[in-house]
Amino acid sequence: MNPNERNIMAITCFGHFMSHFNLLVFPALVLPLSVRFGMDLGQVITLAFWMYFLFGVSALAWGVLSDIFGARPLLLVFFAGAGISSLVAAFSLGSPQTLSLCLAGIGLFSGVYHPAGLGLISRGMSKVGMAMGYNGIAGNIGLAASPLMTGIINYFLGAKATFLFLGAFNLSGGFILFLFPVYEPERKKSSGTKTSENYVAGFLILCVCMMLSGIAYRMAAVIMPSYFELQNQALFNGLSRVPWLSASPNVAATAFTSLVFLIGALGQYLGGWVVDRYEPRRSYILFHSIAFLLALSMAYTTDIPLILVTAGYIMFLLGGQPIENTLVTYFTPEKLRDSAFGIKAILSFGVGSLSVHLVGWIKMGWSLPAVFVAASGISVLAILFGAILIVVTRGVHFNK
Repeated sequence: MNPNERNIMAITCFGHFMSHFNLLVFPALVLPLSVRFGMDLGQVITLAFWMYFLFGVSALAWGVLSDIFGARPLLLVFFAGAGISSLVAAFSLGSPQTLSLCLAGIGLFSGVYHPAGLGLISRGMSKVGMAMGYNGIAGNIGLAASPLMTGIINYFLGAKATFLFLGAFNLSGGFILFLFPVYEPERKKSSGTKTSENYVAGFLILCVCMMLSGIAYRMAAVIMPSYFELQNQALFNGLSRVPWLSASPNVAATAFTSLVFLIGALGQYLGGWVVDRYEPRRSYILFHSIAFLLALSMAYTTDIPLILVTAGYIMFLLGGQPIENTLVTYFTPEKLRDSAFGIKAILSFGVGSLSVHLVGWIKMGWSLPAVFVAASGISVLAILFGAILIVVTRGVHFNK
């Protein structure tokens, strides 16, 4: 990588880290907050609906603004807005409704990253697939670090300190932007080849695939700490008998959640490696096929087997993201690239936010394990639409 590419990777990797770190602080606090507010688990989960919804649906607007003003100013808006919203949340824990509003602000400004950051990578990096993989790893480290750090800070200092830390962490992104100056490459004019019929059709079908992936991911992310705490009681009881490991079940559950997302980073690297070497549409189907089997297994396992199966599920579910991002890059013209990634974020995270209500509905109507039976069904649909993508775009060839 040349110096500008290294700066792009530094800024976008921190941004991706923070965008996912921000959204997994709340799930790690769901059970403690349910006790604090005297509310049912399902009711507390729904407080985050607007955070996840705005994180996704605002992305197209952020993408259009990024296409107009550039990615760097938009990333500064991200860090400042999410940081201030987090600081206000620290002083809003007396009211579930006010906290929900602050969470909405965190989601709104965190929604900047995917259209602006991924668009910048697609234009500024020579090896896009592997760059997407490395960027995905940074996001996964954010996924892994957030539950663990939240669990530890909440255990020793409480929820207020957790949100104060989150605010300061976001605001530090502004300093990184000034430490790593970035030259944004001039956007190439479209040659017209990517407006052909099968490119447009391919992007539309890919949109359905990305929506399904987003729903499956959000279902797993929002429920995982609580699912581990409730389904791994034998494991946690055993660990509590080890003196130096004794801690609250919530800390143990968030630690294992962090471990799962850390392992998931391998999937991001694997997806980036695969997409630079093999046919991306078939690779996408393969990743979802493995995810289907593992999601179904999560509904029928507990303790150590559950943790291992969940780690595999997250690895292949998130491993599909570099493949998706490369397909978006290929099916869209450069001048509209940030907007295209905004559409992806709307489908992945905006529509995916509906899974917050879906999880609560399945849990109250059936059971918590039934959530992952539903997730396996979503993977089947993703496989089906992946096959349709191959058929519709059979005349499109990818240069390696």
